[in-house]
Amino acid sequence: MTSIEERIWTAIKKKGRGSIFFPSDFTSYGEVKAVGKSLERLTEKGNIVRLARGIYTYPEIDTVLGLGVLMPSIEQIAETIARRDKTRIVPTGIYAMNKLGISTQVPMNVVYLTDGAPRKVSLGNGRSIQFKYTTPKNLSFTNPLAMLVTFALKEIGKDNVTDDIARKITSVLRKEQKENVLADEALMPAWIRTITRQAYE
Repeated sequence: MTSIEERIWTAIKKKGRGSIFFPSDFTSYGEVKAVGKSLERLTEKGNIVRLARGIYTYPEIDTVLGLGVLMPSIEQIAETIARRDKTRIVPTGIYAMNKLGISTQVPMNVVYLTDGAPRKVSLGNGRSIQFKYTTPKNLSFTNPLAMLVTFALKEIGKDNVTDDIARKITSVLRKEQKENVLADEALMPAWIRTITRQAYE
């Protein structure tokens, strides 16, 4: 009879390196407590890494540059949580600006808006992911870039958009089809709509 731990370890290896998983992924293998204990033991053995409470990864190992264990990005963790909870998320604030290349600052605490339950996930070393509830309308964008630009500009504020920022936003927007971005213009505040339209002129 194979133990719960062995069965979980086999399932994790099948998921492959770089995968992120939760105890709830293994509830069919046994009691919640037993699953938790198995994941604890696999962590102690160094087979898997605990990212946060109830979140684990089977980390990638870099053998080319000799970097060793590679941890998933905050974005990968947040997206995995959103998939599990069947919710939508969008990065806001400095992180949205960073993703667009407007800011080089990488925040320790990344804030996402979600149409799911608000919560904070502590990742250790002062890093965290915070999910803040917002109305589903705010997340009904069809184009991810349009959504990112909207939330980055909201963070900057209408009166603080410098020529340099406008130029950067324009070059990012031009990489995407005008029709795709403007399909979401009804969801943008008027001043952001103007900036977006100007990018394509």
